[in-house]
Amino acid sequence: MTVLSVNVNKIAVLRNSRGGREPDVVDFARACLDAGAHGITVHPRPDARHIRVGDVYALAELTRARGVELNLEGNSFAPPRPGYPGFLALCEQVRPAQATLVPDADGQLTSDHGFDFSRDATPLRPLISELKSLGCRVSLFVDAHVDAALGTAAGVESAADVGADRVELYTGPYAHVASGAAISGNSDPMLARFAHVAHRAHAAGLGVNAGHDLSQANLGAFLAAIPGVLEVSIGHALIAEALYAGLHATVGGYLQILAAARDSATV
Repeated sequence: MTVLSVNVNKIAVLRNSRGGREPDVVDFARACLDAGAHGITVHPRPDARHIRVGDVYALAELTRARGVELNLEGNSFAPPRPGYPGFLALCEQVRPAQATLVPDADGQLTSDHGFDFSRDATPLRPLISELKSLGCRVSLFVDAHVDAALGTAAGVESAADVGADRVELYTGPYAHVASGAAISGNSDPMLARFAHVAHRAHAAGLGVNAGHDLSQANLGAFLAAIPGVLEVSIGHALIAEALYAGLHATVGGYLQILAAARDSATV
């Protein structure tokens, strides 16, 4: 079954906009786990615009105590600076179950593209090796909508070549298409691209995660078209939906979609 890791960055954005401790990121993460979520995701950025280093320490303690996974996202190429020790150092300190590497620039509003393996493969290899020596499973952010047209020389298979365990399919382009059209299985060209890249990833021995702009409105069709997705990381949409429906009901809605996808896959 696909597991749900809730990204709590937006709760930190809300807290930071006012100062103080409320809403409390750890309390929110705890409520998500109480509602049935399988893990927690955070993406601390060097400018501490949302998740701060102290939040990472506290969430690592929470997830260890609850026996669930912490997925730590970040740009391992970003240098350390005051208040931010660097992604590798942070992973060494908290030992997340999964380290998801993204090629973000410091000023990016949000993650919006995957790695260019023709450029990034060489510097990625030693970083991945170091993360794995810390006991972290390593996932790399990839552009499935672009990669579908590439050959193996620069495609998703390169993630396996540099030592990654998984890839995370950047689903923003799919969500954009899905928001304006009725999606029906593999008939949608964008879903077909994602399914093709996921198949190639599996063939290369990689696990497949997915994330970015997934919601209750588009997640079911995505999972129906792309079998074998191990984890979805969802934050912005889940938190926005929870403002209307309540947190417990919203997490439950996602879990029902994941269970339905599991049941249909076993029929």
